[in-house]
Amino acid sequence: MRMTSSTIRKRWSPKPDKATPHHRRAAKAAAAVAAGALALSLTACGGADDGDSGTEGNTEETANNVTLPKLDGTSLEIAAVWTGAEQANFKKVLAEFEKRTGAKVTFVPAQDPIINFIGSKVAGGQPPDIAMLPQPGAIKQAVDRGWAKPIGTEAQKELGENYSQGWQDIGKVGGKQYGVYYKAANKSLIWYNNQVFENAGASEPETWPDLLKTAQTVYDSGVTPFSVGGAEGWTLTDWFENVYLSQAGPEKYDQLAKHEIKWTDPSVKDALTTLAQVWGKTDYIATGALQTDFPASVTQVFTGGDQPKAAMVAAGDFAQVNIPTTMKVGTDAKVFPFPAVGDNGPVVSGGDAAVILQDSKGAQALATWLASPDAAQIQAKLGGYLSPNKNVPNSAYPNAVQQRIAKALIDAGDDFRFDMSDQAPQAFGGTPGKGEWKILQDFLKNPKDVAGAQQKLEAEAAAAYGG
Repeated sequence: MRMTSSTIRKRWSPKPDKATPHHRRAAKAAAAVAAGALALSLTACGGADDGDSGTEGNTEETANNVTLPKLDGTSLEIAAVWTGAEQANFKKVLAEFEKRTGAKVTFVPAQDPIINFIGSKVAGGQPPDIAMLPQPGAIKQAVDRGWAKPIGTEAQKELGENYSQGWQDIGKVGGKQYGVYYKAANKSLIWYNNQVFENAGASEPETWPDLLKTAQTVYDSGVTPFSVGGAEGWTLTDWFENVYLSQAGPEKYDQLAKHEIKWTDPSVKDALTTLAQVWGKTDYIATGALQTDFPASVTQVFTGGDQPKAAMVAAGDFAQVNIPTTMKVGTDAKVFPFPAVGDNGPVVSGGDAAVILQDSKGAQALATWLASPDAAQIQAKLGGYLSPNKNVPNSAYPNAVQQRIAKALIDAGDDFRFDMSDQAPQAFGGTPGKGEWKILQDFLKNPKDVAGAQQKLEAEAAAAYGG
């Protein structure tokens, strides 16, 4: 079904989850993110029984919707892979927790894959109190290895009041709540430099053929169409997942995510062949893609006036933190849904969950804080962030584009498809220089070798999933 910019796109209906030995497939995971966000016109602008954990005890302070204990003298560490503005903004959320409780919280910069980073900390006897894990598979691994501790009653209460069932379920393993999804992501967006589009007479595409036409129009105006952050393999998996979901459909997507079908399947060939229509045209991609990290891939679209290094970048909502402040989001920097390759637009989403590694009153209180609308509002106001918390007021988001995406996130309920590589075993879907990330980087370098890429993907997937 072909849609106009003011028409709601048809949303995929998730299939029931089927757990595998490697990781839970949380089919009601990042629901709202992509499905809802794509539905709008963006361009117009189980529980744990830790009775002693949690917030019982000392004198408490109530602030808006969340009740926190006094934690004077308590020191906590929280680890995440976030850098730059994303890290700086999150530290402001932690600072407010410190102000309200008296605790001291240290942000610990982690490296990808974070599950390996956490493993080294556990082996050394010094794990952080909480880790922000970006993959459901990583949560499952942390539980299986005995690192993760169940979320206490106060945090569960916040989750029940503030989150849809789908967002709660994606943080569960074996029926117990281990994850608090603090951050959501819409990965089915393409950001563009509006001045370049206006100069070229280009319009926002709705379908993949339209995207190719728009790219040619931009190219003819003298600007390279696409910026690609190929130095980070996950950006390439997002390209693949959007194309594959839209072209092959949700059932095939679920099967490939679980490795129930092989990467040598014809549907993968079709998706890689489609990707090659962009990746194979070297004039369409800004030079040095494999040396360009994600922040730079966004920045170079919005610097250089009307002659930037590229006109468009496929990037999630979180790309906003990398857009220069001189470019107004919704006016100079605009966004459209990732175009439909098949009958429906793709709806790929992701998120980051707080997982307790050292159970304590302070750690449980911090998890409770991160599950509250109070915490999410702080980062929402700073931009480049979406919360799955339904009680964050829409007015907290700093611009009309962000407000529309955030509203859609909440309104969409539990429709979704969670990022495929985030569902995969870490060795295949989440390790720099290995697995899917490396193979897609090689494919970006040589997009003619579709069959070779499929064979390598299947070999790596088979090893990671256990045959």
